Amino acid sequence: MESITSRQNPLCTHFRKLASSRAYREECGEFLCDSPKLLDEAALWAAHIHTVLFTGPDKLPEFDTTGIRMVQVSESVMKAVSPMETPQGVVFSCGMYNDTPMGPPPKGRYLVLDGVQDPGNVGTILRTANAFGATVILLPGCADLYNPKTLRSAMGAHFRDVQWRCTLDETASLLQQANIPLYATALRADTEDLRSADLSNAAVVIGSEGRGVSPPVLERCEKTLKIPMSPHCESLNAAVAAAVVLWEGYRG
Repeated sequence: MESITSRQNPLCTHFRKLASSRAYREECGEFLCDSPKLLDEAALWAAHIHTVLFTGPDKLPEFDTTGIRMVQVSESVMKAVSPMETPQGVVFSCGMYNDTPMGPPPKGRYLVLDGVQDPGNVGTILRTANAFGATVILLPGCADLYNPKTLRSAMGAHFRDVQWRCTLDETASLLQQANIPLYATALRADTEDLRSADLSNAAVVIGSEGRGVSPPVLERCEKTLKIPMSPHCESLNAAVAAAVVLWEGYRG
């Protein structure tokens, strides 16, 4: 087992860049996770774990370390490489998976994210979609799927479920091939109450926190859906709106 005490070690530099740079993550094909809980989820769901940095054996969950680079580090090194203000004693890197759909998707429930830029919201939506059996498609302009804040908020959903990153044209084409209608949470002449919509085989768009569903995406939607709420409230947080849509689809 290796040991590192210097924050200038090349592996520490690599981890810091994985935490801070989307371009570097995509170049390396790796992403960084933080906490024993996420390591336990990654091992349970057979993620491709590359390297684990930990401050002591007591911080590690029980898992098969075969083929994984295990490195014990000092507390100061952990503070230097962890993206969290209060590190939990474990950070690790994983290989990215293929997030491009291979052929038409199966029938079912889908959530399409359009310009949702807050990593915490994206991670919460991934976690909620996993709980209610829906697949998430991220359009360009969303927060990075592998941002450490996204991963932390998703609480292991990356390892348990599939998420896709597609352009609008790719998404529309895939859904059309599978005869899956595309709806949007927006107000339009054809707006329908969410509670009366059949979501058993449908994709629903959740728009950005500030602007809602963008006009190019809205043009591709067959109809729009409204979440009933008090007239005193104008809109919901993107993650909350997604949770309502996902619950309606699940219970229906």
